[in-house]
Amino acid sequence: MQYLMAIDAGTGSVRAVIFDTLGKQISVGQREWTHIEEQDVPNSMSFDCKKNWRLVCSCIKEALHVASLCPKDIAAVSATSMREGIVLYDDSGKELWAVANVDARADKEVRFLKENFKGIEEEFYELSGQTFALGALPRILWLKNNRPEVYEKVAKISMIGDWILARLSGVIATDPSNGGTTGIFSLKNRDWISDMATKVGIKDTIFPPTLEVGTLMGSVTCKDSGLSKNTKVVMGGGDVQLGSAGLGVVEEGQVAILGGSFWQQVVNIPSTTLPPKDMSIRVNPHVVDGLSQAEGITFFSGLVMRWFRDAFCDLEKIEAKERNIDAYALLEEKSRSVPVGSYGIIPIFSDSMKYGKWYHASPSFLNLSLDPSTCNKYSMFKSLQENACIVSKINLDKIKEFSGLKINSVVFAGGASKGELWCQTLADILGCKVKIPKVTEATALGASMAAGVGVGIYADLKSAVKELVQWDKTYKPNMKNHKIYNDIQSNWQKAYEIQLKLVDQNIATSLWKAPGL
Repeated sequence: MQYLMAIDAGTGSVRAVIFDTLGKQISVGQREWTHIEEQDVPNSMSFDCKKNWRLVCSCIKEALHVASLCPKDIAAVSATSMREGIVLYDDSGKELWAVANVDARADKEVRFLKENFKGIEEEFYELSGQTFALGALPRILWLKNNRPEVYEKVAKISMIGDWILARLSGVIATDPSNGGTTGIFSLKNRDWISDMATKVGIKDTIFPPTLEVGTLMGSVTCKDSGLSKNTKVVMGGGDVQLGSAGLGVVEEGQVAILGGSFWQQVVNIPSTTLPPKDMSIRVNPHVVDGLSQAEGITFFSGLVMRWFRDAFCDLEKIEAKERNIDAYALLEEKSRSVPVGSYGIIPIFSDSMKYGKWYHASPSFLNLSLDPSTCNKYSMFKSLQENACIVSKINLDKIKEFSGLKINSVVFAGGASKGELWCQTLADILGCKVKIPKVTEATALGASMAAGVGVGIYADLKSAVKELVQWDKTYKPNMKNHKIYNDIQSNWQKAYEIQLKLVDQNIATSLWKAPGL
């Protein structure tokens, strides 16, 4: 039997996952990695290619060992990664400099571009769907200003998933879904716009070939990878977009919410659709030719819940361990009797997406009472669940407004989708059906689909979806609750605006600010 391998390079870890051709996960090898702030470079997040490549190879070997497979059993391999992370190479293909996704060192460069090239961010956003906040141009400009001896040697750029494939095959290339997050890319044409670099004084000769997801790149040439030289290497893509494919979201108008550490709300739109004039939403090329994805991002929703669990719920963690259940499942169980609106508690954490000028209020809870029967851990827990769903709805409303699409159902995946209470709350707040897929590793499955396309196992990604994606549960909305949540949403938006003013007045500290603000 043939097998496919997906290498998933996330923010906190890298994994090699083996699937059979029916989409069944066979094994996984995983290693955590960290991205270190450089000395005297505030808000930097460097990516150590030498160290991290050893971790990638150990994941590959572990996955093969756990599955009791030989390297020759892997027909093809592809990769997916955190978006925005970039790797720069010299003319021999050796890595010179790399940063992970939320590297925010280029604060001064973002301000410089905005102040000295009036209107250029808006011009680039209309073409690429990206702002400067996490784009590649300010980071490369930072390198030019602060490490000129390194900048002079730069001959190529790629994303981190592309770097893995380059290490395996010797071919440096990118795909639209991942490369598009550099902001130096055309949504419509799905290729680099080198003129963007020229306009801001950056080299315009560093852009590698663009290959669509599923394109065969070659065979494995790296001897220390643990893979056979007969294994084919296939172009992958961005984690959210390939994760969408793994969830079956490959047709125009389909919608997914990915509930992980951050939540992403993604809607498939034609690639000819112009981004919104107010720059409120991000737009990325999808892994399917002809489609883009309008994307809202809800910061820290999963991380906030983890913080709440670890800061306040030690007793629940002990009880959950004794009962051999997940602590979040126990918290949901104890929160079921909390009414819609969580007794009026208003969590202030992630704001809705304002991509052009994005910053958050100081984290807090408003409207707490001194009645322990209503204001307790469980009502606060449910309020956080409600808040993540409300912010998701606001982001989806923004996408509906500029795209003209109607949303009748949403695919919900990621860690949050394991919670039945959270799933039902999402359906109630959105006022539409919420579908839960059976797959638990959507991003890796999407990358394995790409690998299978490259060697002809699947005709294309849409065909792979029809063969592999299955559904677990469907939640229908309670429309009575939906009406109540509409009022709660309105109150939350008013409260958040007031809390932002405390940040503006330097009274409170922002949860997060985009570089350049």
